[in-house]
Parts: sequence; C-alpha cells; structure tokens
Amino acid sequence: MSTTSSGSQMQRVSLRSPSEAMKPSAAPPPPKKPKRRKGGFLGFLSAVFTVGLFLAVLVGGAFIVVSRQSAEPGPLTADKAIVIPRDSGLAEIAEQLEREGVIRNTMMFRIAGYVTGAWSGLRAGEYLFKANISPREALDVLTSGRPVLHSILIPEGLTSEQIIARLRENELLTGDVTQIPREGALLPDTYRVERGSTRQRLLQTMAEKQREEMNRIWARRVPDLPIKTPQELVTLASIVEKETGRADERPRVAGVFVNRLNRRMKLQSDPTIVYGLVGGKGTLGRGILRNEITQPTPYNTYVIDGLPPGPIANPGRAAMEAVANPSRTRDLFFVADGTGGHAFGETLEQHNRNVARWRQIEASRREAGRPSAEASVDRSEPPPVAPGTPTAPATTTPGQPDRRTEVPLGFDAARSGLVTNADPAAADVETFPVPAGRRAGMSQPTPQPGRPAGATAPSGQPRPRAFDASEGTARDPLLNRNFDLNSAKVIPNIRP
Repeated sequence: MSTTSSGSQMQRVSLRSPSEAMKPSAAPPPPKKPKRRKGGFLGFLSAVFTVGLFLAVLVGGAFIVVSRQSAEPGPLTADKAIVIPRDSGLAEIAEQLEREGVIRNTMMFRIAGYVTGAWSGLRAGEYLFKANISPREALDVLTSGRPVLHSILIPEGLTSEQIIARLRENELLTGDVTQIPREGALLPDTYRVERGSTRQRLLQTMAEKQREEMNRIWARRVPDLPIKTPQELVTLASIVEKETGRADERPRVAGVFVNRLNRRMKLQSDPTIVYGLVGGKGTLGRGILRNEITQPTPYNTYVIDGLPPGPIANPGRAAMEAVANPSRTRDLFFVADGTGGHAFGETLEQHNRNVARWRQIEASRREAGRPSAEASVDRSEPPPVAPGTPTAPATTTPGQPDRRTEVPLGFDAARSGLVTNADPAAADVETFPVPAGRRAGMSQPTPQPGRPAGATAPSGQPRPRAFDASEGTARDPLLNRNFDLNSAKVIPNIRP
C-alpha cells in the first residue's frame, strides 16, 4: 500500500531541471474577499447628514443675511399711520408697506416674516409706523396687537339723542345704532377706540361706565338727601349739569335745589322748560318765551312740584358727585353774575339785589357794544325792571312755604331774575291764557291814533295784545308760505 502510495506521489511531482529548481517559486494568489452589498443604513445616514449640513449652512447664511438687512433702517421719513385691511396676508401687507414707503423690498420683508415666524401673527387694524422703522420692527408692530387708539370726547350735558348724532358723524366708527338709550344712561367722558369700532359697542361701554359710577357715587352719598333712588340722583344731577359749567359751583347749585326740595319749593330751572318743549333735541336755539315759562309739560319745574320724571341730559361724574354731596348752605336762589358764574342768595331781598346788579352789568355791556356775558339761548330773558317796580311779597308759613308767593311773579330762580306784570316793557305782550280781566277789557276796544283797531283798552291806555299760540312758530301763517290765507284749511292734529 505504501509503495503504491509513494509511487503515486512521485508520479504527481514533476521533475525539474537543476536550473529551474534554483529559481524561486511564485507566491500563491491571495484569497478572494467576499463581496459586500453597496448602500445600507450607514450610507443613508451619511447622505442625510451631508444634506443636513449643507442646508444648515445655507439656512444659517440666509438667516444672517436676512437678519442683518431686516434690522437696517427703512426709507420712511416721518411717522405714519397705516390701516391694514382685514384678511390681508403677508404678501398683501408687504406690497402695501412698500407703496406707503415703509419698506424697500417686499421679498426681503416676506422672507423675514417667514424666518421669524411673524407671518402667522399679523393682525388687521390701524398702526403707527415710526420714521426709519426697520422691517423687523414693522413686523413687531403688526404682531403686537396694539393698534392706534383715537380719542372720542362726549361732553357733559348732552342728551342721548345728541350723543347718537355725534357718534353717527364720527368717521372712525362703523355700524348704526339700533336704539337710542334712555336719557341719563350714558356717562360723558373721553373714550379711546380703534378705527372701525362699532357705535353700538361704544354705547354699551358708556352705559356700563355710567352704572359703575352711579352705584359708586350713590353708595357714598350723604344720608339726609331728599332723593330716594339712584335714578333721582341722576335726574337732579342732569339739571345741575345744565345750569352751570363751572366745577366750583356745582356743589352749591346742587345745594340750592336740595334746599328747595326740602322746603317743598318748585325748582324753577330753565333747562327743564327747554327739555319739556323739545325733548331729546336738547336745545331751543333761542331764548325762552314768557308764555313758555308757564306752559305745562311733565318736565317744566316752574309748573310741577319736585323733580321731573327723568333726567334732562346725561350728567358727568362731577355733577353726580355734587348732588350726592351738596354744599351745606341756606341758599334758595342764584342768578348770573355777568362773569360766567352765579350770585347766590338766601333770601328774596338778597336775590333781588343780585338781579339788579346783574342787570347793571348787562346794561353796561350793551352800551359798550360788547356781547352779553350770559347768552340768552335756552334761557328766559326778561326785560329790565323799572325803578320802583313792586314785587310780590315773600310771605310764608313756618314749615310750609306758600308756593304762590314765595318768589316774584314770573321769577326765574335759575337765571333770569325778576319779571312782573307791572314791567312797562312787557306791557305789549300778554301771556296765555289771558286773564279774565284782560279779556273783558279787550271786548270793548277804544281806538287810539296810530294803533290798529282793537289795540287799546277802555281806559284809553294801550292794552296788551292777546297771545297767538302760532306766532313765531312753523305754524305762523305770516311765516309759513305754505298757508293759503284765502281758502279754508283743516287744522292738523297737533301732538300734545
């Protein structure tokens, strides 16, 4: 077996020549490595990292460039208010700001909006852009939610209808008013509103402020007021508001009316006459006629006892405070002093002296050609009192004043002073209704030279002419050209 095996090996070994045997034999080839699969998870991560690094460098560079340019001052040369419409996107806002000269480049502004994330918080409204504002600051303004606020002044003493008229004329506000608030329900003040705010919302704010102030002032009132409800406080405050515009006089004027209420005297306030005649319109635009002083209306405090049924205007805080804490005086009268204020009196004698002094001041002003210090619009303006003119005696019963004789005939407690039937300047005009004695004299006229028939009394002296209810009004046939005096007319129903 071994011989055969050795023989086999010898047969497999090739014989080489000595020269070949001396040559080095070639090294065997290296073993082949197994082939690896290309790609895989590591390759994916490597690609993602490479792309991410590239994008980070790109975005970082862009952010640096955008941040630097968005912080540069803009071209706006002066402060400017711009209204951003509703539903405006970043592109529309950028174009508008470029037109208005706030920014130079819309693309840069839009990129800054996207990069900073401000594009999602832009709000419509009116905004103030400062001079040389940068794009970044402009974006901050648009996302701050602090639009321009405008001041709307509502003066004290306006009626609710007058306030509504003012709001309708204001172009900053939008929408209409569904219903005019009741008198005295709004607080006059300066209100700050955005452009485009609704009128109805502003009225709601004014009503809420009024309730808050009324409740606060009512809780701090003095305990012995002749006023039982907060609404009565507002009613009297509205009269005080219309009587004087001087802050230092309001408590004293309120004290006069409180004293009169305590003594069961009529308030006799001119503004209540006006409100009874024109209601929410607020003003007559002329002086009060003598016959209107005694014309019965629910608001005329020359006719009714106590307070009117409701406010005659919307009073301010100061007037309500004055009624809640009036001056502690014994004043029952006040009259204009010719300087924009009033002279107060405790007795009728003091008041008559104040009236005479006021008339002297007014007479001197007229002689000098200067305007009257006390406007006659919405006020009763009696003619001057003749020297020695008698006045009605102020006879009273202790504890219960005689309301028929506590003041002179025709007296205006608030402003005008003294008027009597003996006043010669008033002798040509008769109040309505005409007294019975006057009517009897008129039925027997005695003609006088230079006067129309029926214009004199039986004694031969000029008699007062009867009051014509249509005289001076829109229904006066001599003023209204629509009347045809040659044909019969059906008298229209006149609302009382």
